[in-house]
Amino acid sequence: MNKAQLIEQLSQKTRMPKSQSEEVLNATLEIITQAVSRGDEVKLVGFGTFDRSRRKARTGRNPKTGTSLIIPECKVPRFRPGKEFKLRVDPS
Repeated sequence: MNKAQLIEQLSQKTRMPKSQSEEVLNATLEIITQAVSRGDEVKLVGFGTFDRSRRKARTGRNPKTGTSLIIPECKVPRFRPGKEFKLRVDPS
């Protein structure tokens, strides 16, 4: 499912016009992005948690030349699914 299909289904489910559904979705994604970039967690009970994680510096290898290089430490976004979401995906 892509963003346009998600907006279509959101519009049908909420009976809002597509343009309004798109605004709501874009605002939600922007709020989550801003919160995680500040280092805050966004917890949606039953769905999951968005947060920021630190990836340690590590040694990598240039695939073209084979030489080693240092990949610096960085911060990356992370999503951890909630219990209900996991059960919906794999009920066994």
